[in-house]
Amino acid sequence: MKSLTRRSVRILAAAGLALPAMVAISSPAYAETNPRCAGSVQIGATAYVTVGGQTAASVKQYKGCGKNYAYTYVWEQYRASHGAYQVCTSIVTGSTLRDLQCSSGPDVWSSGANTLSECTRALGGISDVAQKETGVRC
Repeated sequence: MKSLTRRSVRILAAAGLALPAMVAISSPAYAETNPRCAGSVQIGATAYVTVGGQTAASVKQYKGCGKNYAYTYVWEQYRASHGAYQVCTSIVTGSTLRDLQCSSGPDVWSSGANTLSECTRALGGISDVAQKETGVRC
């Protein structure tokens, strides 16, 4: 599991650095309607990314429309005090990242992974700053 964590940090950092950064100051705190599958539902518990003791982001896993989706939302208090950042999210099976997506924030949805028959978890993070995984769902 430690190798996945180090690997995912490198991948999230590389993906975040590859995209242009923009300052995101305001957005709704409840942006959880999946734009790719309106009927998707959250599975498992929400994971929380912390930075310097502050809750910075939420990571969730959803299922619907025959796929699993990862969703990461950067909290307003983090955005207000940190300026530019990249937020990334992915479905993880075993030690494999599936459907990695990044955005300049404040949130990002994965496109959907065909992994309903596999054990999965969602991974999300703020570029190379911090990340967190949800619990495994089978």
